[in-house]
Amino acid sequence: MSNGHIVIGEIFGTAVLILLGGGVCAAVTLKRSKAIGAGWVAISFGWGFAVLAGAYIANGYSGGQLNPAVTLGVAIKTDQWSTVPYYLIGQLAGAMIGAFLVWAAYLGQFQAHLTDPEVLAGPGADPAGPTTEDSALPGGPVLGVFSTGPEIRNPVQNLMTEAIGTFVLVLFILTEGMTKGLALNGLGILLTALVVVGIGLSLGGPTGYAINPARDLGPRIVHALLPLPNKGGSDWGYAWIPVVGPLVGAAVAGGLYRLAFT
Repeated sequence: MSNGHIVIGEIFGTAVLILLGGGVCAAVTLKRSKAIGAGWVAISFGWGFAVLAGAYIANGYSGGQLNPAVTLGVAIKTDQWSTVPYYLIGQLAGAMIGAFLVWAAYLGQFQAHLTDPEVLAGPGADPAGPTTEDSALPGGPVLGVFSTGPEIRNPVQNLMTEAIGTFVLVLFILTEGMTKGLALNGLGILLTALVVVGIGLSLGGPTGYAINPARDLGPRIVHALLPLPNKGGSDWGYAWIPVVGPLVGAAVAGGLYRLAFT
């Protein structure tokens, strides 16, 4: 595949990933949404289906990595680094496009939510509202639609949680290729999507499980740029954790793969 195909595939695949993943967060969070209050199970399955759709779309062009942590793990496994910048460019651009489309799809709901007196009153006033408990803290009442945030702010724990979740994801992706046929018939993509659901249900509670630097950073940038009333800050003080944590987890998974499986 050419470098151009890599960029195009990752843009389209990651945009769909974020559109559907961010879309389920918006559906569960925002006022005047039919799915408001559907809860964490809906979010976990929504992100799993988002991975499924995005990876299938991109698979023929770029292999559907959609995640800088996965790209890092694959590069460590294969020792092929020349295409890494093209994957990263496509993933970040696609994540920003997907986040913009979430805003466009839920434009009315964003306006209703961010002008609602109960939401603006702070934590506890809107039980079905933001998925995080800190609408009065950095990040405001809708940042959770775009990016992740911890339930307990402890940088060491938050970093470990993101690293552990990403380690599971990347190690699974690296080892599933050892079973013949998965990559050829698409079963590997389906199984990866189910693993994402499992990580969300099991390990997503503390931080919202970014497990993907582009998934968090791209939408966070879009949140900072969008003209949303009363949107609050973008919580840049936390933003490094869902970038560094997944990369650490991916590096450990890639290194362990080389030690144990090759």
